[in-house]
Amino acid sequence: MNATVIIPALNEEEAIGGLVARVPRASATEVIVVDNGSTDATAAVAKAAGARVVVERRRGYGAACWAGVAALRDDVSVAAFLDGDGSQRPEELPRVLEPILLGRADLVLGARALTSGTHPLHAALGTRLVSAFIRRRYGVAITDIGPFRAIRVELLHRLRMRDRAFGWPVEMVVKAAALRARIIEVPVTHAPRVAGRSKVSGTLVGTVRAGYAFIATALRAARDVTAP
Repeated sequence: MNATVIIPALNEEEAIGGLVARVPRASATEVIVVDNGSTDATAAVAKAAGARVVVERRRGYGAACWAGVAALRDDVSVAAFLDGDGSQRPEELPRVLEPILLGRADLVLGARALTSGTHPLHAALGTRLVSAFIRRRYGVAITDIGPFRAIRVELLHRLRMRDRAFGWPVEMVVKAAALRARIIEVPVTHAPRVAGRSKVSGTLVGTVRAGYAFIATALRAARDVTAP
């Protein structure tokens, strides 16, 4: 079963090289870094570290993720997603992939232990609230909506992902749940970003916007799946 890691990146030259180099190549046949309009050397550093670089000029987390999906080779059966800021440990990729490789899951979510030292309090609270909303509304046993995840490519294409901004992670979970896909959480490490500032949780305003987008996307995603 071939797996590829997709890393959306915007101005992450200080973190991206080490991140790419640390991806376990026994678990991932390829690493794709999607340069989402960086003004620094993100693309060059990623390429030098061994990644295949895809350029997506349309800004947005979902736009970058989808560009990575569109670039997958035909023989890839599992796509894993990892942020480019160094806050996740690529060495934990085997743990995230294992439930899929063993035939126990279709979508695996990396659940972070968010603390005040590794994540802004307002951002952690927002993530937990949205997770609780999805858990109650859609019956999905999740505690986090983190970026570190893996999904069967066949399922990912069936989801017909629409969001090209903050709502991408939520849309994936809601649509997968509506299709009765097997969703499992595994614990993953979360650390402060290596450098730069978060595009979502770096400010209270950014977190509020992302939280609103998560809820709106969850509602829209459910309608998309149930519509004839």
